[in-house]
Amino acid sequence: MEEGILSTLIQFYDSLYHCFTFPNYKLLPTLEEYASIIGLPITGRIPFNGLEMDHKSHDIKVLSFSQERKEDDFETVFALLVYGLFLFPNIDNFVDMNAIKIFMKGNPVPTLLVDTYYFIHLRNSYGKEMITCCTPFLYKWYISHLPNTNDFWDHKEGQKWSQKIMTLTNTDIAWTNNYFCRIKTLDSYGDFPNVPLLGTKGGISYSPILARRQFGFPMDKIPRNILLDGFFLEEGVENKEFRERITNAWHPSHRK
Repeated sequence: MEEGILSTLIQFYDSLYHCFTFPNYKLLPTLEEYASIIGLPITGRIPFNGLEMDHKSHDIKVLSFSQERKEDDFETVFALLVYGLFLFPNIDNFVDMNAIKIFMKGNPVPTLLVDTYYFIHLRNSYGKEMITCCTPFLYKWYISHLPNTNDFWDHKEGQKWSQKIMTLTNTDIAWTNNYFCRIKTLDSYGDFPNVPLLGTKGGISYSPILARRQFGFPMDKIPRNILLDGFFLEEGVENKEFRERITNAWHPSHRK
């Protein structure tokens, strides 16, 4: 990673609209962009919601897999541990059990996105926590929208990334790619007017209407307030009913 790019990006986070607001344009990570970057589809399975039961040790038999030479099973579990260590750092327990649950659910992309949003929001709105979760995805997403020119990426003496990024206008941004011209994008879930997501710590929503330009469409009018009305559910807040409502909203999802 180029040092200074993410620290500059985080300063533009908009806690009200859950996006990055620059002087004359907005950017926000979406499920479809993360799916493209990670190389995994957004499946119809209900993603991680924090209501799952903990797996017992006999459910993850790494040692027996190794001894019985079940290489595919062993490598799968080992991969889960690696993902857990690098994407969801948990110093106390070394590998967070939630990381195992996320991938066993078979639909990890929403969780990887929401944890990205969650830690950014927590850091900027409450001055808490370092942003350590899923930062490789956030970095890869952001640089995909930056100009792909030698002039922009060349290191000029004394010029910081903050200075380079501040000079960009909406005409400099790489808005979209052909991949998004062939798919329908998630627009809302259940009775939520936007996309509500639950992660390993809490929950947050984002508004796809703000990402229209990233999918190749103009923002031809001001969005209605209801489409921008988001929520933030902080870790430790007991709200099982709200979590169940978000979980149930996964079906039906609405695409455009």
